[in-house]
Formats: sequence, structure tokens, C-alpha cells
Amino acid sequence: MLRKVFLFLLLSVSFIAHGQHLARVCVIDMARVYQESQRESRGMRDLQDRTLAVQNEIDRRQNAINELRVRHSTAIADGNQNEANRLETQINRQTESLRDYHQAQTAILQRQMETLMQSNSFLNQVQNEIRLVAEGEGYSIVIDRSNRNSGIMWNSSTVDITDRVIQNLRNRSR
Repeated sequence: MLRKVFLFLLLSVSFIAHGQHLARVCVIDMARVYQESQRESRGMRDLQDRTLAVQNEIDRRQNAINELRVRHSTAIADGNQNEANRLETQINRQTESLRDYHQAQTAILQRQMETLMQSNSFLNQVQNEIRLVAEGEGYSIVIDRSNRNSGIMWNSSTVDITDRVIQNLRNRSR
């Protein structure tokens, strides 16, 4: 509610400050801009390569655990309790190791993604492109609709500049 009041006051002040000039407002989905524009960057390719390597290691470890489970079932079926106990211990250790590996790698990948999104050169490029699109289309205020606290409940697609900014960023990176 406070955000809505702030937005209303901001628009009112802008209207009053410009006399007869009405402030035009547009929205942008910054999360989507980041995702789409970073997709082809070197940093994003590195992140994708690391994600694939992590997934391959997880798959390798999971397959090893599955093989141990098959051997465990066979040992039980054969009545070899000592072997079944040894294999169960191994399964538990490897399962715990896999869980720890997954948690650690997920945290590393998340930090790498956050670092990519906060890169100064990238942010400057995005901010410049937003300014160019907004000014070119006569908007004086740009609001990030991906921010949950923005207070935006709905907006017309005619005031959403997300696709134009993404397209311009792609064109400039070629």
C-alpha cells in the first residue's frame, strides 16, 4: 500500500512540476532483461558449462549409488548380511556426500549468477539501453515490474519496454 501511495505521489509531483506536461510511465521486467541479454555472454556460457559439469558429476554419483543399491539387493537376496550391511553403509555415505556436493555447488552457481547480474559494465549497458528506449518513446518514468514490491498489479503491454530493450541489447552485442 505504501508503494502505491509513493507511486501516486511521485506521479503527482511529476505532473505538477511539469505544468501541463503529463509524465508517461512505462514498465520493464529487469529479471527477464538480465536473463535474455546475458544468455550469449561469455560469463553466461561459463556458468552454463559449470552447471553442465556439476550436473554430469551429480549423475555420475547417482549412478554409482544406484549400482550399490542393486548390489545391496542382491546381497540381501543371497542372504549375505555382512555384505548387505557394508553396502548399506557405503550407500549412506555416498548419498550424504552427494547431498553435500549438490548444496555446495548450487551455492557456488548461485553466487556466480549473482555476480554476472551485478557486473558494472553489464548494468551500465542495460541502464543506457533503458534510457535510450524510454526517451525515444517519450517515457519519463521506468518502473521494474519484476520487483515484487513495485506495487504494480497490472500493466498494459503497450507500456512494457522489456522486449525492445532486450532486442536492442542483442543488436548491439552483434
